[in-house]
Amino acid sequence: MSTSSSSPFLAETVTSVHHWNDTLFSFKTTRNLSFRFQTGQFVMIGLEMQGRPLLRAYSIASPHYEEHLEFYSIKVPDGPLTSRLQHLKVGDSLLVGKKPTGTLINDNLRPGRNLYLLSSGTGLAPFMSTITDPVYYEAYEHIVLVHGVRYVSELGYRDFITQDLPGDEYLGEMVRAKLRYFPTVTREDFPQQGRVTDLLDQGEITRSLNLPDLDPEVDRIMICGNPGLLTDLVAILERRGFDEGSMNKQGSYVIERAFVEK
Repeated sequence: MSTSSSSPFLAETVTSVHHWNDTLFSFKTTRNLSFRFQTGQFVMIGLEMQGRPLLRAYSIASPHYEEHLEFYSIKVPDGPLTSRLQHLKVGDSLLVGKKPTGTLINDNLRPGRNLYLLSSGTGLAPFMSTITDPVYYEAYEHIVLVHGVRYVSELGYRDFITQDLPGDEYLGEMVRAKLRYFPTVTREDFPQQGRVTDLLDQGEITRSLNLPDLDPEVDRIMICGNPGLLTDLVAILERRGFDEGSMNKQGSYVIERAFVEK
């Protein structure tokens, strides 16, 4: 696969593939030196099929300073793209769009005290980039990463978040002081059980982490996940006085409206 300088895509090479379970996988690719993105943004990626690009929006899970790109995906047996992506192997080519975008960036939020990253499933992806960006640790007293899944095996990156990141040579001290991880499972026994929406609305998340109740004056929230999560969380936040931020105005919460988990 080759792309010309006028093409809207870069041709990258798959460097590693990790299958978390039967339904989730992640993969890394090379990164062109010209490719720049902001923490939390997504990009169109895909494969060339019969001479035409087959594309889908994917959040970038890797930090903006890494030399590779990383993506986190579900496996959809009949999905036009994911049914093919799940068979990626090291050395395969991947198309990556040249224009990353998205609303899950700090510039779209007013300055605040604590940052809550609320996710379900592969909606965790953009927040993996967030929790490895020192800018966020400098901007907030606490970063609370909430990840809701059905089964324990779907808690992707759990060991990285709980073990590797706190021991990181550069980020470890900030992570240990400021990052709070709250994984929750709905269909299996687990220390935290229940839907993200219910646990947030009932105050269970803030209580268990010994943090103050959510306050739109000082707390900031980013949301990424399935359509039901987005709809329900927005209703809860709006009821509590939170207002949505965008590229045009800063707010107390932001969601990624451009795409949802499929």
